Amino acid sequence: MVKRKIRVLIVDDSAVVRQTLSDVLSTDPEIEVCGTASDPFVAAERIAQQVPDVITLDIEMPRMDGLTFLQKIMSQHPIPVVICSSLAEEGAQSTLKALEYGAVEIIAKPKMGSKQFLEDSCLMLCQAVKAAASARVVVLSPNRTVEPKLTADAILSRATKAMLETTEKVVVIGASTGGTEALRLVLEALPPDAPGIVIVQHMPELFTRAFANRLDGLCRISVKEAETNDTVLRGRALIAPGNHHLLLKRSGARYYVEIKDGPLVCRHRPSVDVLFRSAARYAGRNAVAVIMTGMGDDGARGMLEMKQAGAATIAQDEATCVVFGMPNEAIKLGGADAILPLPAIAGSILTRAR
Repeated sequence: MVKRKIRVLIVDDSAVVRQTLSDVLSTDPEIEVCGTASDPFVAAERIAQQVPDVITLDIEMPRMDGLTFLQKIMSQHPIPVVICSSLAEEGAQSTLKALEYGAVEIIAKPKMGSKQFLEDSCLMLCQAVKAAASARVVVLSPNRTVEPKLTADAILSRATKAMLETTEKVVVIGASTGGTEALRLVLEALPPDAPGIVIVQHMPELFTRAFANRLDGLCRISVKEAETNDTVLRGRALIAPGNHHLLLKRSGARYYVEIKDGPLVCRHRPSVDVLFRSAARYAGRNAVAVIMTGMGDDGARGMLEMKQAGAATIAQDEATCVVFGMPNEAIKLGGADAILPLPAIAGSILTRAR
């Protein structure tokens, strides 16, 4: 039996972008571009004629913006949506809002002229569409009211003796498709003195800073985009910058991070495997690893290595994943100690880090 191709509708006001995306997606034998639309009104007509499996959607368009159109799709006829956005920092916040409204993934529009960027973009775009096609479309709960953050003194005073003995726990988390909202729910549930956290979320450059800033405003812990030599501290989460790998390192009793360039690993940069393997090496039994929703196998081998080094390991369960790929691969390799639903992960992190 011949497997049916994934039908994609491209919605973008630029004819050049529509053509470029069509050309890129058409290189994959599993994907078929079933139509293009210059704005949401034309897109609605196309959907009425033939319902696509996936929509790629620009945010800024004439007549109706992408966010409004996305809300209409999700309320009337939920279809997996991949936001295809320009690398513009000022527009990153509204793009992130699309994830709250139910979009599955954010990818950067391919740039003209750079062969390497186009090749990487081609891989990322096709991967994103395939992930979206197998995703469970969910619109998660709205943000809750946040208690004020404690002062740094209240957080740092907890460490002292444990830090000197280098038994301070560090948490590493990897996520991809569906991970932005899943991470929000986990981090929102953590107290201000939670153990230090280092995160790889597959996301394009520039969007990670906006994502970190958004989480920082929602959570009782502080959240920032990681920079080389940032110390891993209680009450703080560091998020890998898009298009760069993130490694956990240790100097004496101090854990810190390093940002590195390099090739795609498991088809990603940043790669969860890179973070997890560095945690296995430098933190060992002092680490807690969490692998969450996402397509593919990034992080599976790294999580097994962490388990073998004595770390506690948690995989998100199938029922609460948007895409069960990454956790499933870790479970199949034997890398997960526990398989938990999303609402139970924060509590388990705290229990295992004690």
